[in-house]
Amino acid sequence: MSAFLYSSLLAVTIFLGECCHAALLGNPQVIDMTYTFDDTTVNWPTREPFRLKDTFRGYHEKGYYYEGSSYEGFEHSGTHVDAPSHFCKDKWRMDAVPLERLMGPAVVVDVSNKTDNNADYAVTAQDFQDWEVSNGRIPDGSIVLVRTGWGQYWSDKRKFLGTDTTDTSLLHFPGIDPEGARWLVQNRGMHAVGIDTGSLSPGQSHTFSAHQVLCEADIIGLECVANIDKLPTTGATVYALPLKIGEGSGGPARVIAIINNPASGSGKDEL
Repeated sequence: MSAFLYSSLLAVTIFLGECCHAALLGNPQVIDMTYTFDDTTVNWPTREPFRLKDTFRGYHEKGYYYEGSSYEGFEHSGTHVDAPSHFCKDKWRMDAVPLERLMGPAVVVDVSNKTDNNADYAVTAQDFQDWEVSNGRIPDGSIVLVRTGWGQYWSDKRKFLGTDTTDTSLLHFPGIDPEGARWLVQNRGMHAVGIDTGSLSPGQSHTFSAHQVLCEADIIGLECVANIDKLPTTGATVYALPLKIGEGSGGPARVIAIINNPASGSGKDEL
């Protein structure tokens, strides 16, 4: 091994060690923001559901224990990432999305008080502006997470989507108004926008206008994000790591958040 390579590896090792040591001293809290993929996973009504198949669990004829399965399903099932190509031609597909676009400081915009009596609520530019009045400017490189409160319905597909049929005209759940999305991309420099519903666009938005606005600006989408209610308004870092599907328009993801200072508490009072 060359002296240069050795010194480079040593520097990286020391750097990572210092980062881990600092994290341990701060007692960070890790939040799993991913729903389990199984036969109850919510998927788009007209697409095939996630399922394991050809499962083997038992002892091989040679005496060792073994488990293995095949799986199939739609790219955009369960907790997942939307690549910009999902709704915009000639944009990044899943395997081309830069890793740095999949992580950043969390900004939690809570509109759950507006969705209690309005399943079709669309988050407006004013909602984002009101958030900034209380919390300051949405930082560049952030992951904006919209909390509608819809995560509480995850186990009830009919309530979560508005229907348990394949008729998409019956979909009812909150999302982002296209003008709200446009205000974000024209005025702020976030890496991604996520939501706790089945889609960034409201259930009754049959042209997916918010998606189009965000994808055109190379903003990554996160959908069916779990446990947004467990994050502080600011002070957490989100990592969304999807399957690196070649030519894919998205992919199932393991999304986690690290709360940098959990001792300070959580919720919308945290600035």
